Parts: sequence; C-alpha cells; structure tokens
Amino acid sequence: MRRYFDRLRAATRGVQSDRGDVPGWVLITLMTAGLVAVIWALAGPALGDVFTDAIDSVTGP
Repeated sequence: MRRYFDRLRAATRGVQSDRGDVPGWVLITLMTAGLVAVIWALAGPALGDVFTDAIDSVTGP
C-alpha cells in the first residue's frame, strides 16, 4: 500500500508544481484594484477638470 501512495505522490508532484502561486496572483490582483480605486478617487475630479478645460479650449467660448 505504501508503494502505491509513493507512486501516486510522485505522479502528482509535477501537476502540483505547474499550478502556480494562486494566492499570490489573487493578492496582486486585489492590490492593483485597490490602487486603481484610490488613484481614481484622488485624481478623478482633477482629471475631469483638465478634460473639461481642454474641450472648452478647443470648442471655444
């Protein structure tokens, strides 16, 4: 029985190493989304004003 489990463990060892670091990718994704939300909250009104000024300068008074 032990030989069976040793073979099973050896056969699945390659599969487990190919899965990647899923918790790491989740953390990176959540941190990126958080940074985008914070930057958007801080810079959104200023960027909106810049865009409005640019459109107004092109279209004229």
